[in-house]
Amino acid sequence: MLKVDLHLHTSEDPVDYIRHDACQLIDRAAELGFDALAITLHDRQLTDPRVGAYARERRIVLVPGIERSIEGCHVLLLNFPQSSEAIRTFDDLAVLKARSAGIVIAPHPFFPHSSSLGSCLAARGELFDAVEWSYFWTGGVNFNAAAARWARANGKPIVGNSDLHDIRQLGRTYSRVHADPDADAICQAIRDGNVALETSPVPKNELARVLSRMALQDIRKATRAFRARGQTSAPRASSLLISSPDVRKPR
Repeated sequence: MLKVDLHLHTSEDPVDYIRHDACQLIDRAAELGFDALAITLHDRQLTDPRVGAYARERRIVLVPGIERSIEGCHVLLLNFPQSSEAIRTFDDLAVLKARSAGIVIAPHPFFPHSSSLGSCLAARGELFDAVEWSYFWTGGVNFNAAAARWARANGKPIVGNSDLHDIRQLGRTYSRVHADPDADAICQAIRDGNVALETSPVPKNELARVLSRMALQDIRKATRAFRARGQTSAPRASSLLISSPDVRKPR
């Protein structure tokens, strides 16, 4: 049984401002006994051969991945070719699936965020091989429950992922996959349902620290965008938290 996390972000991400790079993430994953990871940058695959070589040194399988925005919704595409970066519609995704052996996972589908799939999951459910149970839950607030109900009703496996933006998230929610340590075998095992969820609720103080760090990262990202446009001053943090569509809501 492989210890696996298939939804991870690093500083190589072209969208989010994140402190740790891919090699730092791999080091931490090795310390925690992970066997396989998918680094899922927003709208771009991480293809640096040096990262792949470093993962092999640490005995970790890297599954090619991307968190692609498709018709405004985030979708995890795993073990597809780099051409997955060009997918824009669910019809495009159907063509890609017919030509490739990758799998499609619905990340945080019912969380209160504009990027979540919501009703699109039911409308195009045939395209999804699994549904994500995300790190972001507590004993009192759990938007993963709706995802689990949908998965059970539609015969889809549930995959535990961290949706990691802060390295402290790693290891609380993940998957156990019954497969050989190989990207193709891992994806086939998930498709076949040979995957088990491992998760525990996040203590509220830890969740608050992680969300605060993520909000600060988004503020820095917005500040850089303002400066790149030649504006003399960035928006205040208070206005960003109210108005910016990029600031992530608690999941």
